[in-house]
Amino acid sequence: MTTTGGYDSDLHVPCPAHTTERRIVSRIDLHVVPFLVVLYLLAFLDRVNVANARAFGLESDLHMAPNSVEYNTALTIFFVPYIVLEIPSNILLKRFSPRIWLSVCCLGFGLVSVCQGLVQSYAGLLVTRFFLGVFECGMFPGCFYLLGMWYRRPEAQKRFSLFFSSTSLAGAFGGLLASAIGNLDHVRGYRGWRWIFILEGVLTFCVGLVFLFTFPSFPEQATWLSEDERAYVRARLEADQGRNAAERTITLADVKTVMSDIKVWLGGLMYFGLIVPAYSYAYFAPTIIGAYGYSPIQTQLRSVPPWAGAFGLAMLVAVVSDWARHRFLFAILPICISIAGFAVLLTVHTHIDVEYAALFLIAAGTYSAMPVIVCWFNMNLGGHHRRAIGTAWQIGFGNIGGIIATYSFISTDSPLFKKGYSICVSFICLSAASCCLYALAIARENRRRAKAVHDVGLTEYEKTELGVCFLLSFFHPPPFPIHLLGAPAEYLDCALFRLPQDLNPEFRYML
Repeated sequence: MTTTGGYDSDLHVPCPAHTTERRIVSRIDLHVVPFLVVLYLLAFLDRVNVANARAFGLESDLHMAPNSVEYNTALTIFFVPYIVLEIPSNILLKRFSPRIWLSVCCLGFGLVSVCQGLVQSYAGLLVTRFFLGVFECGMFPGCFYLLGMWYRRPEAQKRFSLFFSSTSLAGAFGGLLASAIGNLDHVRGYRGWRWIFILEGVLTFCVGLVFLFTFPSFPEQATWLSEDERAYVRARLEADQGRNAAERTITLADVKTVMSDIKVWLGGLMYFGLIVPAYSYAYFAPTIIGAYGYSPIQTQLRSVPPWAGAFGLAMLVAVVSDWARHRFLFAILPICISIAGFAVLLTVHTHIDVEYAALFLIAAGTYSAMPVIVCWFNMNLGGHHRRAIGTAWQIGFGNIGGIIATYSFISTDSPLFKKGYSICVSFICLSAASCCLYALAIARENRRRAKAVHDVGLTEYEKTELGVCFLLSFFHPPPFPIHLLGAPAEYLDCALFRLPQDLNPEFRYML
């Protein structure tokens, strides 16, 4: 991204004379991305640390029946409010601003996490897990929604993947932290699993207090930008994504309009299919590794490297995807890696090193594909309203898969867990099929819009709600007819498919 003669080189948007596009984007990175990464790292850590606590005696201390599904039920109850409250949370986020809403949620789930460490019964664990879902419901869709309102589509994937990879960092950090906190077993009369919840909850609550005064909001509310810089940020985003109608409140009619689009449903299915293996790994990796005969401390330590590998591959995929300005193949290829990992676990049962290596494939493939799918779908939603509703729908519907994941791995299936692995492969294939259908749907829509007479009879509101993206590839010349992907031949420019200047970008979707 460069500027030439005071203009954005891609979109021809005038840049303020005292700065450059690169400097402004760097400032956005500094003021937005680190906060979101830390917030979701803490949220995911507080969500899945129950898996670490299980290895330190959670079930026996709370008198949970051995070889039962009580632990699975405790995981499941989290998803009930988490799923139901996604869309209302995003509506409230827009009403109160991300700084207020997400910071209050952070304070809430930090406090609930502390309470998890103080419960004395299984019923108390269920109650705290439920309220953890209440306060965490807005984290994921809210953060993706906020990211989508700051960045152009060609520069978004790296930021989306860096944010999403905080889950990998949380998994790795959680394993290291749990192995250290586990040494506090019986300190001041508390078992090690209680200290995991208490200390991590206190950390989250303290960070939430800081975020209440420092967390970023939408571009229109950014006090760290001057007025002309805010105008420039809004202009470059509008040139890339169309008008966002930030000033209009979201109504039930907006929800109905967004949910009438088949592409929105496909977006939910893409994410739904990957949530099952993602949560299966997050919640049960310590259990799977422990079944190989390692001690609780060794189990926590060995859970770290696969998460680190997932972070590395996710960022590599993101960088190449943004460079190529393409999403579809960068979702499908990691999915294939994840399937390969599960295939190994289904067929190899006598070589622990090979089985452990398969966990690297599963974590890396699953957690690399997920941010691509979310970014691809999110950045194809135009305006505050479609993005707020569509993102919350995708995350909310997708997290139904979390309920399936919690019952996929039960104690009686240990140590082979064939049923759980088979379920994961089935849902990954569902995600892959949905990705293909979504790509076909947007290619068809691009062809239809390319042939249509633009802007005829559209109100200003209708223009803000149109899906927005462009179709690109990284072949030059392409090895197939361009029109098969929905782009007329005259749209070819250098090594990429670009929009001609007279075509409103509101009418193009990104493949």
